[in-house]
Amino acid sequence: MFRKIIFWTHLVCGLAAGLVVFMMSFTGVILMYERQINEWAAEQHYVPAEEQGQRLPLEQLLAIQRTTQPDMRPTTLVITNDPGAPVALRAGRAGGASLNPYTGEAMETGSPRLDAFLNAVTGWHRWFNVEGEGRATARQVTGISNVIFLFLVVSGVYLWLPSIWKWALFKARLVFRREYPDSKARDFHWHHIFGIWAAVPLFFVVYTGAVISYPWAANLMYMAFGAEIPQAPAQGGGGGPAGGAAAPGAQQGLARGAIQQEGSAAITSDSVAPSYLPLSVLVDRAIMASGGDWNRLNVTLPAATDPAVQIEVDPGNGAQAHKRYTLSIDRTSGEIAGTRTFADQPEATRLRGIARFLHTGEVLGFWGQTIAGLASFAALFGVWTGFALSYRRLIQPLFRKK
Repeated sequence: MFRKIIFWTHLVCGLAAGLVVFMMSFTGVILMYERQINEWAAEQHYVPAEEQGQRLPLEQLLAIQRTTQPDMRPTTLVITNDPGAPVALRAGRAGGASLNPYTGEAMETGSPRLDAFLNAVTGWHRWFNVEGEGRATARQVTGISNVIFLFLVVSGVYLWLPSIWKWALFKARLVFRREYPDSKARDFHWHHIFGIWAAVPLFFVVYTGAVISYPWAANLMYMAFGAEIPQAPAQGGGGGPAGGAAAPGAQQGLARGAIQQEGSAAITSDSVAPSYLPLSVLVDRAIMASGGDWNRLNVTLPAATDPAVQIEVDPGNGAQAHKRYTLSIDRTSGEIAGTRTFADQPEATRLRGIARFLHTGEVLGFWGQTIAGLASFAALFGVWTGFALSYRRLIQPLFRKK
């Protein structure tokens, strides 16, 4: 009786969310190597070897940016371990710029058509590419469908188990056959095989998708690993205790942004305190401390009074938070004042950082992306065969009776 309840619930949920699951899986396959595609597109615009020479000091690049884009106040520099790569200036949501490290000129970082295509695919994956007020509703549909998908994965594993536990029956549902008596037998077998082989990676892909969409899913993850659930930030607004004043957290964020803007202005000016080493020298110290094992550096521009500069060293692919660490370098002596590793962060922060890119497999590198993509590809067969089997069970008998 219990198995029948699970079966019919599985079938109904599959019919209800099948098309959305198919869409998310299909777009997931397309986005499997999105990071590598974007990197390849960016490399097409890198400075050729014959045009490379003496790199401009970072202070000079910042001065050029301040002259050409006076309204932009960068807070972070991103330096890639490739002599032809641009130096990227980031200003949060306000935008950024990518400069030629040898001339200071603006550089292209990709293909507009490719970016538009990948952005459209990502939009379909997340919210049917809906714009405007309907996006919130579309996002709820994909979020709920993702939770249903999680139930389909878990219940599918239960339904895959044979009623009689014999190795021959297990093997029959694990190995493809060369021939099938009819299309129904083929679809039934493929539904079981693709489902069980993709079940483990799909569980992590789908559950981390729920973590991204819903706080309760993230809280369950924190509880499972014994991590303290982070408190939601206080909301400012007219209904607050201060009669519209911003919350303390928001005030700190605004103050920090103002300090960083002031710091970037101080760095780009000619009045840098002589007791402070140039930013380029401090970056070189970070590279020496890394032993050459780095792919990119994220330099937080210090305020004029900050005694140290924070430089994040990333030896991974940009999505592997567990490989990154931050060096605090004294601006006067150039000595390493401290190191903050992944293990030094709160456990909830570590879990969230891993879950974000476990959804795409990027946290495990190229092979993780491949496994996540293949699991999404298997899900396409799961939806297709599930609809085919449901049609034979629910629709075909109606025609036979007639």
